[in-house]
Amino acid sequence: MLKRLLFLTAVASALSAQQVIPIWPHGAPAGHQDAQPDTKPEADTTTAKDNLIAGKPLIRLGHVTNPTLTIYPPKGNNSGAAVVVFPGGGYSILAMDLEGTEVCDWLTSSGITCAVLKYRVPGSGPFPKSAAALQDAQRAMGIVRMHAAEWQIDPHRVGVLGFSAGGHLAAAVSTHYDERLYPAIDAADQQSCRPDFAIVIYPGYLGTGDRKLTLNPDVPVTDKTPPTILVQAEDDPVGVENAVAYFLALKAVKVPAELHLYASGGHGYGLRRTELPVTAWPDVVSEWLRHIRVIS
Repeated sequence: MLKRLLFLTAVASALSAQQVIPIWPHGAPAGHQDAQPDTKPEADTTTAKDNLIAGKPLIRLGHVTNPTLTIYPPKGNNSGAAVVVFPGGGYSILAMDLEGTEVCDWLTSSGITCAVLKYRVPGSGPFPKSAAALQDAQRAMGIVRMHAAEWQIDPHRVGVLGFSAGGHLAAAVSTHYDERLYPAIDAADQQSCRPDFAIVIYPGYLGTGDRKLTLNPDVPVTDKTPPTILVQAEDDPVGVENAVAYFLALKAVKVPAELHLYASGGHGYGLRRTELPVTAWPDVVSEWLRHIRVIS
């Protein structure tokens, strides 16, 4: 019964999508020279014993070797903005509905084109341990900008939104955009892969892991890093220091940034509403997007 519910959810989301684009038309580049190929078929790895979020199951997609970008057009008035969404999952799986398709339901209702990146897992990050996920993210940004005219997108209002490991990926592509981590393929790779803004939700891997407010040197923030909003709960087992360290680094180089910390909320809640105050974070982000004039 659980698998059937998950399947119906995935089908319903796919029906509202405009198109699905392969990230690598001729096969993905090597993410790491020592990486072992994943020979298992792509599948939902959720079991009946896995936890529920807001009383509902979620899709835990594993063994992704052929990454794709799924495009969801805006509902109603098109704001001209676009957001590439990176689901989380510890670079082991992807929470494809909780932190992917459900996010697009929210973004498209605000007139924003939503593009969900199904990046390679497992073993695809964090960079530089493996370049695979960051390669997929860089390529996805170029694909969106290449299709800007077709999708009625302003190429200067293309941002990223990531959760957990996807939050790290959002920061990684925000700080590694000067050079592609793969040989150019087509016109998409002539486009900038720098996000115009970043939304980073309960991120991991941004701190040094010692509970100090020290930024991971593998996400080298500069004054060219895009404006960023960060959200995390103080009781997040991943460590609120991740969001704080990144915020302080942005502040030090005068990049416009906001940090929203909540006393409780844990980790991995997505947009699903609960009784906890952190559940209101989408309203805060919407206000920020208006403030930086991404949407009106």
